[in-house]
Amino acid sequence: MTRTASDDRDDPADEAATRAQIAEHWTASELGDIDTEHAIYAPDAILDYPQSGERFRGRSTIAAQRGGHPADRHFELIRLVGAGDVWVSECVITYDGVPTRSVSIMEFDSGLVTHETQYFADPFPAPASRAALAEPHSR
Repeated sequence: MTRTASDDRDDPADEAATRAQIAEHWTASELGDIDTEHAIYAPDAILDYPQSGERFRGRSTIAAQRGGHPADRHFELIRLVGAGDVWVSECVITYDGVPTRSVSIMEFDSGLVTHETQYFADPFPAPASRAALAEPHSR
């Protein structure tokens, strides 16, 4: 599913290919297929974790930091939106049985991710003051 810089980013077929490429990334993450999981990244890609202040440079460094994670991890893609060169995935990542929400912003160039920023959020109880305004949301 390699694209070139000259591809028309508004082409529905191109967007379908990008959507499939990202879905394949998350499926490979769930299956522990490290090679397929990281094939989406350019060799010089950057991965940022703003909440911890970490930046990882290069596909091999990104793969090494994920491969060394001690937790039993599972990935569920909840929603994928995007167009052109910017795509956002909403996921639930479960670490040792504890679910965490994640938002991943992927920026593409020539069919590969050159920059990804990931945010993580743990669930929290809703305040009673909003109970009359809110409805339950199971996602």
